[in-house]
Amino acid sequence: MIVPLATLPQVQLHVLDLLVLGGYFFFVFGLGWWVYRRTKTGDDLFLAGRTLGWSVIGFSLFASNISSTTLVGLMGSAYTTGISVANYEWMAAFILVFMVFFSIPFFLRSKIRTIPEYLERRFSRRSRIYFSGLNIFLIVFVDTAAGLYAGALVLQLFFPAFTLWQLCLIIALVAGLYTAGGGLKAVAYTDVAQAIILLIGSCAITYAILDRLDFAWFASLGQLPPEQISLIRPLDDPSLPWAGTLIGVPILGFYFWSSNQFITQRILGARDIEHARWGALFAGFLKVIPLFIMIIPGALALLVFPNIENGDLVFPTLMIELLPPGVLGLVLAALVAAVMSSVDSSLNSASTLITLDFVDRPGKRLSQAQTVKLGRIITITLMTISAIWAPMIEDFPGLWFYLQAVLAYAVPPVAVIFLLGMLWRRGTSQAAFAALWVTHICAGILFFLVMSETVSLHFTYVAGILFGIGAVVFIIVSLLTPAPNRESLKDLCWSPDMRLAGDSDVKRSWWSDYRWQSAALIIFTSAVVILFW
Repeated sequence: MIVPLATLPQVQLHVLDLLVLGGYFFFVFGLGWWVYRRTKTGDDLFLAGRTLGWSVIGFSLFASNISSTTLVGLMGSAYTTGISVANYEWMAAFILVFMVFFSIPFFLRSKIRTIPEYLERRFSRRSRIYFSGLNIFLIVFVDTAAGLYAGALVLQLFFPAFTLWQLCLIIALVAGLYTAGGGLKAVAYTDVAQAIILLIGSCAITYAILDRLDFAWFASLGQLPPEQISLIRPLDDPSLPWAGTLIGVPILGFYFWSSNQFITQRILGARDIEHARWGALFAGFLKVIPLFIMIIPGALALLVFPNIENGDLVFPTLMIELLPPGVLGLVLAALVAAVMSSVDSSLNSASTLITLDFVDRPGKRLSQAQTVKLGRIITITLMTISAIWAPMIEDFPGLWFYLQAVLAYAVPPVAVIFLLGMLWRRGTSQAAFAALWVTHICAGILFFLVMSETVSLHFTYVAGILFGIGAVVFIIVSLLTPAPNRESLKDLCWSPDMRLAGDSDVKRSWWSDYRWQSAALIIFTSAVVILFW
């Protein structure tokens, strides 16, 4: 999906566009400064003082997930291969419902500050450190760097006087400063604004392309090849076969939504378990929206601009060709918002992991002031590393697909130990660590075989195979080692007598009950999938 820079057109922005974009940056800096003045403790910096409400959590989850690579990639993939790319979006709803019943209660009741800390409580410190190191690497070199690169690549269309590395540095600097200053609260609050701008900007492009098609939504869809508007693709489909949707996508999604500090930090910052659940479900409803305002418009672009040679050019082409001055600036601000919301989230989460998992530990506790100072220094350091690395992605054509595949090789054993650790009380600490290193050794071997073309496997199948290996290792080693103390598993593992209704005994109306909300989300998402089956 990486496009040679020379193939991209360059555009002169209207003064209205510059004013809109400037207003966006002014707002972000102002909000960051306001939160900075109120950030005093480590919990303030890393967990927003555990005060986040459901709407902030939901918008922040959505905005952090829709990165610049996602915004550009969704439309591009829909244009070139069809709307099956939306399977990554709607699948999130089912995973978030699982989190509402299991992950969120375990995470909040155990009072953890990082997701790897759950592994230490459930299994051992070595599992925590192993996963935390892996998580930091993926956040800095995959999430942050790829987001910076994709955002800078499109921004260079509008600001050709800047080089790629300069734009990467500017984006990282802006996001890094307000993240270092205000921490998760600044990230979450700016994410709300960024999510709204992102939705408005995407709607603007959707409106513009429908206007070109005389608003004949269904008639236009009927002009596309049937496979272009089908979510479920045949087994021989090179982009996303249906078996990969059922096997690999849920595994990768479970890691991303339920065990990735980059995302789940908002859940940990919730004011209580109910707001955490409501926020996750709100994000689930928001995740269905990209199908209609990002993915289907990308497919419809085939009717308006049939000769775009590379899918990555679809989003900038629609911006340049369809949007009037002022609106173009708004959509450009949406792109910047997508970049910022992913970069600020990744910087804050990686800083949190380093500070709380590696530095602040028993016997070497930091004061609140030391924690805040160190967290800010680490954020600025990671910002610099990501900004330096991001431009180098230009030298590796096709790296985007490689980076996606990396997750398929890296995260399946993580999904195993979190999933079975939550649901199976017999799972042991020895089994968790063995599942991690044995599966990663197998992943290295499988990666070599695939790269050497000795075997041919879609990366979603790779995720399924490695998950199966990890599960087998986890179960066998657990049965061969002493069972954990049942009392030590309180609030960490499911049991038949566990209360799922939350910590509160307050009677609530049916519409505010997370169980009814979960059912509504499942029904709504299923209806959308059936509609575009």
